[in-house]
Amino acid sequence: MGLSIHTNYTALVTQNTLNSTNKMLGTAMERLGTGFRINSAADDAAGLQIATRLQAQSNGMSVAMRNSQDAISLLQTAEGSFDEMTNIVQRMKDLSTQAANDTNSADDRKALSAEFNELGKELANVMTNTQYAGEALFDVAGTGGKFGTAGGMTFQIGSSSAEAMTMDVSTEVGAVATALGALNAQFAAAPAADAKLETQAGASGAIDLANTALDAIGTVRAQFGANMNRLEHTINNLSNMRENNEAAKGRIMDADFAQEASSMSKNQMLMQSGMSVLSNANQMSGLVMSLLR
Repeated sequence: MGLSIHTNYTALVTQNTLNSTNKMLGTAMERLGTGFRINSAADDAAGLQIATRLQAQSNGMSVAMRNSQDAISLLQTAEGSFDEMTNIVQRMKDLSTQAANDTNSADDRKALSAEFNELGKELANVMTNTQYAGEALFDVAGTGGKFGTAGGMTFQIGSSSAEAMTMDVSTEVGAVATALGALNAQFAAAPAADAKLETQAGASGAIDLANTALDAIGTVRAQFGANMNRLEHTINNLSNMRENNEAAKGRIMDADFAQEASSMSKNQMLMQSGMSVLSNANQMSGLVMSLLR
């Protein structure tokens, strides 16, 4: 190309190259500064969309893991109360077995009956006052509280609405309440004196009632244990899925520091050499003047 004052083609080409290099240098520095390969939708539109979905799912699984852990704590509280009820009913069965023996006098049986009734009161106290976060879990009628209400409880154990676990032990809790009410009248909402152990026949019958109550309590505890084990596996599975989701998102979003550092160094050198070339290209128009001397 000939020498020209109006158009310096070499300078224009060099400027265009510098603009391109400067853009790439800015991109590399931005990625190194933020740590992300994608800093706007323009960087990778499809990748950003995929990463956003992965992030939403990952966040949902994190919350679902906390939900599952909270559910386990709730179930442990409930199961712990039934564990204590088991201990109480076991003692009541012991008292009934002792009172059924005709070696006892009337006064002996009254003493045994006194403890039997106090234990009945404590059963009612445990059933009524077992709470989680200030909310009752049961009541003496077996039809109230979180676990006594028909329909049960629903635990959100995943990042989608379909991932939910429903636990309904209202029938079993009602059976426990019925069995405990039959075992001792002090358990009822309106407690009354219970004289079962004051007679041999009544004490003998109380043994069978205690066995019925223990079976009912054992059934509920088995339900709680099964659901706690399920939730433990749910947490393990959520943890595994979240780990892999985060890894997938990282491969899309995270910057490769080695690659970006190399890119920055390369573009810095290109910028320096380009500026030097542009300086020389700008002097070419001055050569025209030397032809006019």
